[in-house]
Amino acid sequence: MTMDTTPVRTAFFVSDGTGITAETLGHSLLTQFEGVRIRQVRMPFVNSSEKARECVERISLAARQDGVRPIIFTTLVEHDLNAILRQTDALCLSFFETFIAPLEIELGIKSTHTIGRSHSSTDSSSYKSRIEAINYTLGHDDGITNKGLEEADVILVGVSRCGKTPTSLYLAMQFGLKAANYPLIPEDFDRRVLPEGLDKHRAKLFGLTIQPERLQVIRHERRPNSRYAALENCKIEVAEAEKMMRKEGIRWLDSSTKSIEEISTTILQEIKIERNSY
Repeated sequence: MTMDTTPVRTAFFVSDGTGITAETLGHSLLTQFEGVRIRQVRMPFVNSSEKARECVERISLAARQDGVRPIIFTTLVEHDLNAILRQTDALCLSFFETFIAPLEIELGIKSTHTIGRSHSSTDSSSYKSRIEAINYTLGHDDGITNKGLEEADVILVGVSRCGKTPTSLYLAMQFGLKAANYPLIPEDFDRRVLPEGLDKHRAKLFGLTIQPERLQVIRHERRPNSRYAALENCKIEVAEAEKMMRKEGIRWLDSSTKSIEEISTTILQEIKIERNSY
């Protein structure tokens, strides 16, 4: 076996909040470069000089261990804290410093420079709506109930383990959508009808399918060597589910090689739902 001798570089995502924004933006940039080994470290809630200096110590240690300077992605609002980070021998990329100044010029006003502004909406109606959507989605997972489907923004259908639950939760958490999901099972195929109650909400239905080989791998992890996970059974269930979705006129896509983000974006476009992301 050939060992990968490519040097590892450490990327730090530093924020005065959760660090999710810095990590998301930084990760998106790093994925554009192949042949580079990156160790990613999130450093949240850096909201004081003391914590910034602790970051400097950790970043400096990584530089010594890696033998190459680290990369810092920061969404710190305070200029003084960013200045402390720049005391290290690292490439420091500040999203706020890069974009705030041009926006101030374009908008003709000064930024408030408020720490944690993007995550300070815990009392807002949008935040409450998102919590309600998450609770609704959890309560309508995997066909638990067909009550309250008139409240659903979208209802996902497909064979077991094709990605319905993670997609539903992502839609709820990221977009505040009330997402129900129902498995299509052999009994549905025998009856040649959708699960009870779904026919009343056809406009909200969206189907997921998956390549049988991929489905076998996923199901084998859950129930090894079972008929449920057998490739032949997976082929039959997927074929029957796709046949039913075509018969019922349900829009659907193959989740085999798509990320949850891609699946969710497609659903939003197809169902024509307008929602804000959080």
